[in-house]
Amino acid sequence: MSFWLALGLMIALALLLGAILGVAAIRFKVDEDPLVDKIDAILPQTQCGQCGFPGCKPYATAIANEEAEINQCPPGGDDGVRKLAELLGKEYKPLNAENGAEKPRALAVIDENICIGCTLCIQACPVDAIVGAAKQLHTVIASECTGCELCIAPCPVDCIEMRDVGEEAATWKWRYPVIQLRKVAA
Repeated sequence: MSFWLALGLMIALALLLGAILGVAAIRFKVDEDPLVDKIDAILPQTQCGQCGFPGCKPYATAIANEEAEINQCPPGGDDGVRKLAELLGKEYKPLNAENGAEKPRALAVIDENICIGCTLCIQACPVDAIVGAAKQLHTVIASECTGCELCIAPCPVDCIEMRDVGEEAATWKWRYPVIQLRKVAA
């Protein structure tokens, strides 16, 4: 009889605590700023840190809070700055040269003949695009690589190179047209 009593008491206690947690989750829910999500959707998700922030989401939060400029993301390039300016209703500014220059999309490639399996590139990759084990060959998952170049510096044997992806149907981006303005005599 005491077994069934203890079991019933445990079930009742679990239901009570579950109900309390459910009510607390609803009552104390923190709504995220939808503007941050819209800004983050425009950013390239390279997580490279060239903007001065540890990733795209913190940079998006800083832009939404007006703590950072919209022109600090080299991987997003000129196109990204224009989209952010349009979203936020701000004036377009050219890419800030202090953060880097816009480059074509690239992919990290590891030379299998030189790799010593040190795992430093794995630790440096912010998106887990490099796989391998200690003292074993490493390789890059091409579909996951963002081309941030953070894996190059820690490699002690310089076995990683960046190769341009090139433009194809999957990587092509619309470029804003550049319209030359000239003064017309009246």
